[in-house]
Amino acid sequence: MDPIRNPYAPGAGQRPPELAGRDRELKQFEVTLERVAAGRPDRSMVLSGLRGVGKTVLLNALRSLAVKRAWGTGKIEARPDQSLRLPLAQAVHAAVREVAHRHRDPDKVDQVAGVLKAFALRTELKDRKASSGQSRWQPPIDVLAAKGRADSGDLELDLIELFTDVASLAGDLGVGIALFVDEMQDIPLAELSAVCGACHEMSQQGAPLIVVGAGLPHLPVALASSKSYAERLFRYVVVDRLPREMAERAWTLPAASEDTTFEPKALEELYRLTDGYPYFVQAYGKVTWDVAVESPITWADVMQAAPEAEAELAVGFFGARYDRATPAEREYMTAMADLGEGTDDLAVSTADVARLLGRKPQSLSPARDGLIKKGLVFSGERGTVAFTVPHFGKFLRNQR
Repeated sequence: MDPIRNPYAPGAGQRPPELAGRDRELKQFEVTLERVAAGRPDRSMVLSGLRGVGKTVLLNALRSLAVKRAWGTGKIEARPDQSLRLPLAQAVHAAVREVAHRHRDPDKVDQVAGVLKAFALRTELKDRKASSGQSRWQPPIDVLAAKGRADSGDLELDLIELFTDVASLAGDLGVGIALFVDEMQDIPLAELSAVCGACHEMSQQGAPLIVVGAGLPHLPVALASSKSYAERLFRYVVVDRLPREMAERAWTLPAASEDTTFEPKALEELYRLTDGYPYFVQAYGKVTWDVAVESPITWADVMQAAPEAEAELAVGFFGARYDRATPAEREYMTAMADLGEGTDDLAVSTADVARLLGRKPQSLSPARDGLIKKGLVFSGERGTVAFTVPHFGKFLRNQR
């Protein structure tokens, strides 16, 4: 088949040609946008799931829905070693720019811009030291920073004041502000608490501002730990593998646009190999297309393509993550893989890992904590760990 016409798109956050299996989430978010813009209360949304299930793709699709409704939008990717204040200021600045040019009161626009500038410039001493000698971002706004508004240094209070003013600006136009936060689990607990507190206040005010977060499976636990009411503050959506019907749709509809079909047995084998994980669906679909000679694509084409797809995943998807781990962390993950064999690599007990390695659990804490910080494993429940990447245990077992 012509590789130039290949319709499949494996990539980090890259939208596939057919966003299969996410219709419900998209429709729910459309309702949220309409309700919030109309002044009716609704919850912000949190997406959680393993790597490769399409959280970032869905997050971007939700943002597109907000943009189509003329909302102001901004997006950040949280990092564990970075304070949230400046990235949030950048996201809010982007959102304000999308609505400010339509506002009829330039004085109010300038007032909000001044509050945003004050928020951005109020950086903690430790953050100033970290950026010493580097150019720190400042809002490209030709107004003076406001005084006494969003500049206290208390992140929760400052966010409430900033969000209130920004939401009011958008509300004047009958729209809202939507902020999208990827890798939300990497936000430090104290700052996560501040975000929850600000979202709670916006909900109580009925202000047209929502935050949509995406992160690993333990994100809901982290949010609940930061604020006791967080479990009621957000609508939680677990983004998971695709059922077979939706996975087949992700293969067949893009192929049909190129006048190509699949034999039923080929689709069956593709689903067996991918388990319906969206990234794998695209990766195997792309290689199978390139291998196939003509339509319909056959079972033999899939079998010929499978080793090449596995090799590409071993380098780009699995290997890149494995290479980030220290020898001690690799030993820990190998033990996890051995314990997870035959269980689809579900969560395993940290005590069992220690027992298999012949070590005391406390001595393995640095390795476990390092893996969690690097986003390679997560702890959904106390005393357990699981891989953040589907099929990672299988990959490790195949390395021997």
